[in-house]
Formats: sequence, structure tokens, C-alpha cells
Amino acid sequence: MKAARLEAFTDGVIAIVITIMVLEIHVPKGHDLASLREEVPLLLAYVLSYVNVGIFWNNHHHMLHATEHVDGRVLWANLGLLFWLTLVPFVIRWIDEAGFSPAPVAAYGVVLAMAAIHYVILERTIIAVNGPHSALATAVGSDTKGAVSLVLYVGGIVLAFVQPWVSIALYIAVALMWFVPDRRIESLTRR
Repeated sequence: MKAARLEAFTDGVIAIVITIMVLEIHVPKGHDLASLREEVPLLLAYVLSYVNVGIFWNNHHHMLHATEHVDGRVLWANLGLLFWLTLVPFVIRWIDEAGFSPAPVAAYGVVLAMAAIHYVILERTIIAVNGPHSALATAVGSDTKGAVSLVLYVGGIVLAFVQPWVSIALYIAVALMWFVPDRRIESLTRR
């Protein structure tokens, strides 16, 4: 299978995830700006989730453009990543219904952390299939930003049971770190 086929499948799944997320947003009950105030927390959760899903999609896109060979192991690793990304609408819905309370905020962090872990699994699987001297292996090198992200996610999960808003701040910090695509991999796609 070519990497482009895997990329097209992933694009379709992520488009559905984003569509489901936007469908979960409720129209305000009133007809003025004051009625919109009730929906602001959910809108902010949607924005953060949209950005996070977009970050995974963007980096996934660049990673697959640096990939020559795909096999069954890569397909399964990709499905692992997609599984966790498809849970993003679920945790947003939970936050909407329960508020920014400890369990939903922690669950949000678990979903993001597991997506990050599975992204790394996918990356390592692609490198295993394409070889230690492949373009992706050369570009990735050490992944300090990925390790810091995982530490922040775990911190956010734990802190959700102490102060959920601190967790949200940590999740935002990770998103800001990754807002610009991974330049190590992105540089390969310019060639």
C-alpha cells in the first residue's frame, strides 16, 4: 500500500471527527449575546479540540509525506492513533454535560495523551518499516518536545482532580508547543 492511500483514509476519519465535534455545539437558547455566554466554555473546549485534532492531522500529513513504505504494522498503528482521536468528541460532550469537573477534564487529558503515545508508536513503526536511515528516521532524531508534551498531559490528568482549570492550561500549553508543525519533518516535504 502507498502512504497516500493511508493519508486519504486518515483525512476522511479526521474530517468526520471534526464534523461530529461541531455538531455537538448547542445553539444558544436565547436571542441575545447574554444567552451565548452559557455556551462559551463548550465553544472554548471545541476550539482547543479542533486545534488539537488539527495538530495531529498536520503532523501526520507531513510524516506520511516522508514515508516511502507502508505495511500492515503501520496500518494498525495508524488505527490506534485514529481510535484515540475519535474519542475527542466524546470527552467534549462529557465536559459539556458535566462541566469542567475533574473526571471529564482528566478524561480529556487521557485521550490527548493516548493519541500522542499512539502518534509516537505510528512514527516508530513507520521508521521500523522504512529503516533507520530513512528520511523520517533522520528527521525525527530525539523527541524532546514529545516527551515534554507527555509529561504535561500526565500532569494535567493528575491536576484535574485538584484544579481542573490548571489542567486545561496545561493542555493549551501543549497545543501551543505543537501549533507550528514539527519542523524536523516538515522540512522533508519541501524537497
